[in-house]
Amino acid sequence: MPRTVDHTERRAQIAEALVRVAARDGLHAVTMRSVAAESGVSLRLVQYYFETKAQLLLGALRHLERQSRQRWSDRLAALPDPAPPRAFVEAFLDEALPTDAQSRVFHLVGTSYAVLAMTDPELAREPFVSDVDELGRQLTGALERARSHGQLAEGVDVATEVAHLLALNNGLGTSILIGQRAPSEAKAVLSAHLDRIFTG
Repeated sequence: MPRTVDHTERRAQIAEALVRVAARDGLHAVTMRSVAAESGVSLRLVQYYFETKAQLLLGALRHLERQSRQRWSDRLAALPDPAPPRAFVEAFLDEALPTDAQSRVFHLVGTSYAVLAMTDPELAREPFVSDVDELGRQLTGALERARSHGQLAEGVDVATEVAHLLALNNGLGTSILIGQRAPSEAKAVLSAHLDRIFTG
């Protein structure tokens, strides 16, 4: 009896192939054909699940986001419960930096998707921005907890600081991707910034 096709599994197989191509050869080498060859399926099958290259990138990004959320959950589980606000923020920002192969590809695919979304109305409607908003909400919660425990420096505005942290982390992530700064240097910059906003 023929095996029933698991469409979720097949999409994940194709997305993982894109990740391998991007990690090995760079995003410029990602095509529908190269991903089909890497995943060991036909070009027609890739096109069945992802009609365009943009949709293929989005599918890979969603796949990587699921993995990233799991990584974050694992890291959070290793912190004390409840996690001290500064420890939470440090872990959060560290996880968001492209410091290993998986997180590097996540950032590469995410950046590529964001650029495509600037000129593609269909992609622009996807929940990419809402995912970024969720990151902001988590940081906001941590900083509000710090404030309630007297751990924020005087005059720190939480909403403004969240915007600063997200922008700083994003910029540092890009500098790591292009080889301008080592991950250890980026972490040192973040730590110095957190020293200014947290007391003690």
